[in-house]
Amino acid sequence: MTGFERVTAADMPLMQGLAQRVTAVRPDMISAGASYGEPAWVWGQGCARHGATWPRRLWYSGDELVAWGWAFLPRQVLRSDGSVADVTGASLIYQVHPGHTERVDEVIEWYDGVAAGLERTAVPTNAEDFALERWAAHGYESDAAVLGDDGDWTQLNERDLTDVKQPALPAGFRFRTAEEAGPEAAVRAHLDAWASSSYTAQSYEDVRQTAAYRGDLHVLV
Repeated sequence: MTGFERVTAADMPLMQGLAQRVTAVRPDMISAGASYGEPAWVWGQGCARHGATWPRRLWYSGDELVAWGWAFLPRQVLRSDGSVADVTGASLIYQVHPGHTERVDEVIEWYDGVAAGLERTAVPTNAEDFALERWAAHGYESDAAVLGDDGDWTQLNERDLTDVKQPALPAGFRFRTAEEAGPEAAVRAHLDAWASSSYTAQSYEDVRQTAAYRGDLHVLV
């Protein structure tokens, strides 16, 4: 296995399986990019345009996936408003099972290799004490601006389900699933919610082809 294999649709169930196993024992170690649904979403909505710039590496213990890394290399992003954004650096999403923390150094070293010469970013969680130490040992530093109140980070929120109010919408609005609304409406809803998104009808079609996608759980208002 080389360090320059591209991420594929066949990788998605493997990554999602690892996310499930990590969530079962350490939900605080799930980053936004490595949650159950996110890899499939990211792959589906961008594979047609950016797949050639997405190297990945998988690490196994026997037949079981225990770690993966997915690098995003420089590319041009075409927005729905016609503008083009040049991404000049590299970023990484990854996941390491808490029972296999020895793989963290291998993930970092692989990333440094495939993104050599580029400005590199990664997004470990605060709960990954060992990983944070290893990232620092490899020369990575926290980005204070990104971690600030106006930065780009995610937060794990939890609540029980013993007292959940029935959802109610204002007059004139209703819930519909993407299965009911159809592909055109699902794409339009996304573009209306996220201005200048690079999402397209092809993006949605590729998302729908991933193993875990369910149109009846894709809820629109």
